[in-house]
Amino acid sequence: MNKLLSLSVAALSALFIGSAQAAGSDYPLDRFPVEKLTDQAALQNGAKLFVNYCLNCHGASAMRYNRLRDIGLTEDQIRRNLMFTATKVGEPMTVALRADDAKGWFGALPPDLSLIARARASQSGTGSDWLYTYLRAYYRDATRTTGWNNALFENVGMPHVLWDLQGSRGATIEDVREVRDPKTNAPTGFARTVVSFDVTGLRSERTEKIEGGGHPHAGKTIKLGKPEGGQLSAPDYDKQIADLVAFVTYMSDPTAAQRTRLGVWVLLFLTIFTVFAWHLNRVYWKDVK
Repeated sequence: MNKLLSLSVAALSALFIGSAQAAGSDYPLDRFPVEKLTDQAALQNGAKLFVNYCLNCHGASAMRYNRLRDIGLTEDQIRRNLMFTATKVGEPMTVALRADDAKGWFGALPPDLSLIARARASQSGTGSDWLYTYLRAYYRDATRTTGWNNALFENVGMPHVLWDLQGSRGATIEDVREVRDPKTNAPTGFARTVVSFDVTGLRSERTEKIEGGGHPHAGKTIKLGKPEGGQLSAPDYDKQIADLVAFVTYMSDPTAAQRTRLGVWVLLFLTIFTVFAWHLNRVYWKDVK
C-alpha cells in the first residue's frame, strides 16, 4: 500500500523532469483514439515500444510482466521479447537505472509511469489525450541542453527519445503582449514577439508593434513545423504513439476492459430483473384498493 501511494505521489508531481510551469500549458490537446484500448494488436505493439523506448529510464513498478498475458502474450513471448531487466515474469517492470546515477545525470529521478495516464487527466482532456499530444509535440531547440523542447510541456527536461521515428522539426512561437508606458504605466497598445526555430533548432526572434485596427488579445500560440528525416510518415508515427499511449493507459488500470464487459452484463441483468420485479409488484397489489 505504501509503495502504491508513493507511486501515485510521484506520478502526480510530474511526468518528466522540467519546468513546473509547464503543467499549466494552454496548448490544445489532441484526442486520443480510444478504440486502441480494446485493440489487442495495438496494446502488444505499445508494450514493445514502452520496453524499448521508455523502460530505459522510467519504471512501471505497479505493473508486473505476467499481466501482459491479459493482452494476448504468452509467458514465452514475454520472456524472450520484453524482459530485459528481470528474470521472472512475476517481477514488476522496474529499471536498472540507479537513483543516484539518475539524479546526477538528469537532476532528478525520472518518475514511475504506472499511473501517469490517470495523473495527467484534467478538465482539458483525459490523461491519454495529454500523453498522445505530448509525445507528438516535440520540436528542435538548440538553446536547451537536450536540444529539444515541447509545445505542451515547455522547457521539458526529457529529450525526444522517439526522434528517430518522427524526425526533427521547427516551431514558430507568437507571443502578443500589452505595452505600457514606463512612466505612467498606462497601456499604449500591443506588441508581437515571434520566436522561430528551424529544423536544426537555430533560434531567431523579432518584435514588432501591432498597428492598425482590430482588437488583439494577449496570449501565446505555438505552430509546429513539418517533421523531416524520420523513419516514419506523420500518420504512421501517430499510429505508433497511439499504440504506446494505449499500453500506458492500460497499465494504469489493467482491469478496465474486463470491468466494462462485466458492466454490460450487470446492466442487462438489472433491466430483466426490473421487468420481473414490476410484474411481481402488480400481482401483489392487484387486489389492494
